[in-house]
Amino acid sequence: MTILSLTSFSKPNRRLILLLISSHLLWSCALLGLWTTGDQIEAAAPWMTGIFMALQLYAAAQLLLPALMLNPEVRNRSFYLFWGVALAASIWLINQLSAVGGWLPLLTVIKSGLLLLIATFIGAALARYVRRLWELLPICIMMMLADFSSWLFGPTAGFTQQIQQYYLHPEGAPPLIDMFLIKLAFPGAVGLLPVFGLSDWIMVVFFAIVASRFGVNDNLIGKPGKALAGQGRIGRYLPVSVVALFLVVQLAQATGLFIPALPLIALIMLLWYAARYLLLRRS
Repeated sequence: MTILSLTSFSKPNRRLILLLISSHLLWSCALLGLWTTGDQIEAAAPWMTGIFMALQLYAAAQLLLPALMLNPEVRNRSFYLFWGVALAASIWLINQLSAVGGWLPLLTVIKSGLLLLIATFIGAALARYVRRLWELLPICIMMMLADFSSWLFGPTAGFTQQIQQYYLHPEGAPPLIDMFLIKLAFPGAVGLLPVFGLSDWIMVVFFAIVASRFGVNDNLIGKPGKALAGQGRIGRYLPVSVVALFLVVQLAQATGLFIPALPLIALIMLLWYAARYLLLRRS
């Protein structure tokens, strides 16, 4: 096995990967602009906070379009091990950088963009292993049980307490889990705030790509995402999984409680597929 077999991609996929990287950099720049705008607002109404988050998630949804066009390639375990280590190392390394002067905002938004990009790659890799659409049912059930168990009895409960304590009283270095949280801009906030985790966006991407692979139109505002990507049209893609994430985050903010996003995203996706199936049977 050569290093080339671990790092090479087909020509179409190389072009799409470069497009993904550049589009995520653009998203990071837009995030910086929203951060600067929100910093000028002293007291923000709840509806304004919702608009800020909706804009950022809607823009992030457009980043999925190139991922829908990725061609599956036959890979072995060594390939995934190599890239798993490389992506994990990139997250760790960028969090070791300390920006000086006015570079801190730029570094912070690039971190969020990098996490979204890595989550997109992982979600796309996981989606290729779904052979039949019905396999989503046991996947979603296991996802809900595992995440709720972790939230109630496992490490998620401890991570949540650490994050809450740090952002309420930011003293010392942030906890390790903070490097895996995707942060967004909000009006009236001094900096970016953590909204959801890397695993949450992985499953958002996973559901979107699985729907595309099996010819299911999950776009709530128009044509299927793959058709839009093939035509080079952006700004018209809003998959159900992104809306599910938005609703879960809004619910958490409205109640003031930490709510695990993964189980609720999976539940919403199951309900959506069930409703869609019933409508198709009736028609």
